[in-house]
Amino acid sequence: MSRPQPRQLGRVLAIAIGLPALLVGSLTASATTVAATTTTSTTGHSYPTRFALPAGFQPEGIAIDRSGTAYFGSRVDGDIYAASLRTGRGKVLSQGPGTASLGLKVDRRGRLFVAGAAGGNGRVIDTRSGKVLASYTFTTTTPTFVNDVILGKDAAWFTDSRQPVLYKVPLGRNGQLPPQAAVKTVPLSGDYVHDPVSNNGNGIELTPDGRNLIIVQSATGFLFRVDPRTGVTRKLELGGAVMTNGDGLLRSKDTLYVVQNRLNKIAVLDLDNSGSKGRLVREIASPDFDIPTTAAFYRSRIYLPNARFSTPPTPTTEYWVTAVRR
Repeated sequence: MSRPQPRQLGRVLAIAIGLPALLVGSLTASATTVAATTTTSTTGHSYPTRFALPAGFQPEGIAIDRSGTAYFGSRVDGDIYAASLRTGRGKVLSQGPGTASLGLKVDRRGRLFVAGAAGGNGRVIDTRSGKVLASYTFTTTTPTFVNDVILGKDAAWFTDSRQPVLYKVPLGRNGQLPPQAAVKTVPLSGDYVHDPVSNNGNGIELTPDGRNLIIVQSATGFLFRVDPRTGVTRKLELGGAVMTNGDGLLRSKDTLYVVQNRLNKIAVLDLDNSGSKGRLVREIASPDFDIPTTAAFYRSRIYLPNARFSTPPTPTTEYWVTAVRR
């Protein structure tokens, strides 16, 4: 029996690990492909609980689609890296614009929404081809730091850590992407007090009833419920708990997970249906955490990239993803 040719072998590997079609044929000899450290999960599947990202990548955001492909944004140049959760292997899906890519969310149509940091923008990427489907300029005012994004029923919402606003990208029928002119800036008011010299609005989620938004203000550790129509905010009552160093937010039903980056832990909150109050029920930590920033679910796990903010970045600095049980 003859050996399969490299291109044929690449196709077999791609099918086995479930990577997007554009990665087919490049797995056997790509300098950007990163191997995994594999451990067996308690679900019986051989998924790694830790896998490497490219050296020097400086990860921030994460999103995971239904096939088990994870997407990561780079703070260096905005590259988007796609990796299989089954193997930990992957490669660059889309070249960045030269500015950072931070928060990410992927929808059921295979579109990745990307927060553009100091670029003051956001973009939408086709996860099958890596093509940029749309790009939006939110502001030309400085300073700006478009930090995270959440997908609602009829809009994508972006936070800005340096401006007291949210940016709304309304979605049309069947999720149609709008023109630039349709983008709206929603000023924040009410209980939220902006700190002009600190990191403010960061992670963002929907309330359990889906009617409002929740943001975390990193500078204070406060959570706020935001009326998406008016921008009026109300501080969540958490029984005295403060989400110090709050970063990415992740919700499942009435449970909200708050990544507390420099504290190397995740706070788990039980919310009421309206998202107006909650209580701290437990915390999740791991010795493998090194300043995780954002989080995404896949099956019974939470996956987090480690940003390693306290480690001076170099082109050879190691970065990795850690998986913990919910």
